[in-house]
Amino acid sequence: MGIFSKFKDGFQKGASAIRGVLGALGSGRLDQASLEELEEALYESDFGVETTEQILDEIREAHRKDKNLGGQGVVAIARTTLMQSLDGSEGLFQPGSANPEVVCLVGVNGSGKTTTCAKLGHRLQEEGRSVLLGACDTFRAAAVEQLRAWCDRLDLELVAGHHGADAAAVAFDAYAAAEGRQREVLLLDTAGRLHVKANLMEELAKMRRVLQKRNPDAPHHSWLVVDGSLGTNSLEQARVFHQKFGLTGLVVTKLDGSSKGGSLVAIYRELKLPIHFVGLGEAPEDLLPFSAERYVRSLFADPREEDAGE
Repeated sequence: MGIFSKFKDGFQKGASAIRGVLGALGSGRLDQASLEELEEALYESDFGVETTEQILDEIREAHRKDKNLGGQGVVAIARTTLMQSLDGSEGLFQPGSANPEVVCLVGVNGSGKTTTCAKLGHRLQEEGRSVLLGACDTFRAAAVEQLRAWCDRLDLELVAGHHGADAAAVAFDAYAAAEGRQREVLLLDTAGRLHVKANLMEELAKMRRVLQKRNPDAPHHSWLVVDGSLGTNSLEQARVFHQKFGLTGLVVTKLDGSSKGGSLVAIYRELKLPIHFVGLGEAPEDLLPFSAERYVRSLFADPREEDAGE
């Protein structure tokens, strides 16, 4: 399956309302009723007020100039507007020469950090990188076992402590192991925490202080793993994590089962943090580098376009 097909299939639910409006419009002329249906579909997809109004304003202006504006014209306008909103959103992960380069995955409970950690490790290993994972979620009883099962399945190296161990100590040991084994990338899975719990946020700060005893620049990357199915409800978590921990990027998961695919735009517009990866399914291969173009094309599909298996 081509990469665009993965995006298109992954966002099938998120784009269903929009596709329904565009499909009904077809090559016919835009009218007030179809414009209102499109507005409802954009809000349903959780693009947020700012993005929704920007798209609609551009379409209204184009329709004022051309009363024959149809579905293909609407698609083109929406795509252009979204691409402008997502300018700079693609986070390219290029491990440097830190040896190891540390990526710390943070987020609330249930956002998908543990599976994302394993899938990211698998992806990097498939690209020829040497990777080590650190199981720093010592709070949730099954977290270490879950990550260990993924690592066994995907042939990944893991450093773990016992349930209830000090998470910062596990991070320290994982860094020492990655450095000693000359691994290029160290991925740290952390415990899910509510952004309003000060003591749990302090645990992240402690982990950073301990890592910086080994390398003053660690962690080199702090990525918030966001459950895309929560829509713009994720915004407040993202704001607080960014304020408390100094995020450098985002991973947006569970977009394949969500009708709120537009939330990705709202989160990026708010925080201007690059989106490194998106989760579009359960398989390891379904964690994909974020592509703004493929994302926009998947949500606003032109019926004339066929996937060329890119």
